Amino acid sequence: MNRMTHPRRLVLASASPARLALLRQAGLAPEVIVSGVDEDAISAPTPGELALVLAEAKAAAVAERPEATGALVIGCDSVLELDGQALGKPDDAEDATARWKSMRGRSGILQTGHCVIDTATGRRASATASTTVRFGDPTDAEIAAYVATGEPLHVAGAFTLDGRSAPFVDSIDGDHGNVIGLSLPLLRHLLRELDVSITDLWT
Repeated sequence: MNRMTHPRRLVLASASPARLALLRQAGLAPEVIVSGVDEDAISAPTPGELALVLAEAKAAAVAERPEATGALVIGCDSVLELDGQALGKPDDAEDATARWKSMRGRSGILQTGHCVIDTATGRRASATASTTVRFGDPTDAEIAAYVATGEPLHVAGAFTLDGRSAPFVDSIDGDHGNVIGLSLPLLRHLLRELDVSITDLWT
């Protein structure tokens, strides 16, 4: 990159503070423009496909906005696949409690769809990253205490690795960041498909 020029503008089409934190930790400085996509109105045959379709919808909605002109737009969406079903954010505390009671002692697959759109060229690249999550066996009291914090109501699968539920996850097989909400290795590959090096986006 010519050091006299500024990095390409990067826009994150997500309100997720966890995704924003991951990008910042990797030396990137994205702007945030929330897509406003109605996630409940979108469906797909499998959890992995659903995560990808949602990510593409979010990226496309933001890429069409005037304020995103010339930017690289990143859309992401995560769902937990358990018994072939896609679990997004729980509906309420009762739903979050039931989720945890069904997940404990078992494994699920965290699917995160990623889509990058280069609004300068109209090109896009997208893919889904999958990480196996092995849940621990929290007691009913621990589940109740966790749900009472409100945290699981705001995250896909009712859990997160960067919050209070981390002690309830025994292990993962795959990319840690993907479970938090964004796979940096996959993002690098998608950017390369668009002829952009992630190092050129460092601030």
